[in-house]
Amino acid sequence: MKAFYSDHFVLPLPEGHRFPMAKYSMLRERVARELLGVRLLEAPAATEGELALAHAPDYVLAVKTGSLSAQAQREIGFPWTPAMAERSVRSAGASIAAGRVAMREGIAGNLAGGTHHASANQGGGFCVFNDIAVTARVLQMEHFRATKLGLQVLVIDLDVHQGNGTADIFATDSSVFTLSLHGEKNFPFRKVNSDLDVGLPDGCSDEAYLEALDDALGQVLKRFQPQFVIYLAGADAHEGDRLGRLKLTEEGMRRRDQRVFDWVRAQGLPMLICMGGGYGHELSQTVQVQMNTWQLAMDHWLHWQNRGL
Repeated sequence: MKAFYSDHFVLPLPEGHRFPMAKYSMLRERVARELLGVRLLEAPAATEGELALAHAPDYVLAVKTGSLSAQAQREIGFPWTPAMAERSVRSAGASIAAGRVAMREGIAGNLAGGTHHASANQGGGFCVFNDIAVTARVLQMEHFRATKLGLQVLVIDLDVHQGNGTADIFATDSSVFTLSLHGEKNFPFRKVNSDLDVGLPDGCSDEAYLEALDDALGQVLKRFQPQFVIYLAGADAHEGDRLGRLKLTEEGMRRRDQRVFDWVRAQGLPMLICMGGGYGHELSQTVQVQMNTWQLAMDHWLHWQNRGL
């Protein structure tokens, strides 16, 4: 199974910055050490043309050249540096590359990504470019070139924060269905309507969450016929997360992922996974939740490879 990484393109942050940048290298190191069936690949850079499929060209240029306003940088939450721009195009490129592999091999992933707060014209909430939206549009374009047919893409966003940027980009696009399960009272405080939003109360536990997820996935098939899935497996719904406000246990998070993989397997769909948020009081706990996701993803990949036997 192939996984793309970009953590070695380091985004320098001021001392005391609250974004846990170290989690990406921690995850890659554990995957390399413990999941020997995962092949780690350096992320390519997304091109300006690829980014412009989901973002305004002026915004893409501002990120690449460092002409973002001070307000735009505050919205993103990162100061602009050449390294910030490089890492942003690499993170988006990781999802594009993984999406292409997944179309052929059933599943592939990005060890980062899930930057769902970025909209067409601006970033926000630690998200510069929306790798989910860019990847969906790239895959649709390439699929149409090859087959002259459209590609119906389902986004299953299980980050604890609502995917407002993704919802905004695809608000009038019937070829992409956006599903978001999130903390109703959590960031962003002004939600943008997804195709299906499920707002959960603070303190939501395993069983209530899984029931809501099952119901949501059932609703999707009544309204949409997906051909490709992008799964945003945010670790921040875990009870140990300092920003999450939900109460899912590690086992509950594993069951959440298994529900998604089983559902996707039952539909016979290829899928891309990306990591989204994770802000544990103990960063090692966040990485453990993500490792569990990758172990299940590896099992899913093995099933896909053996499905014709």
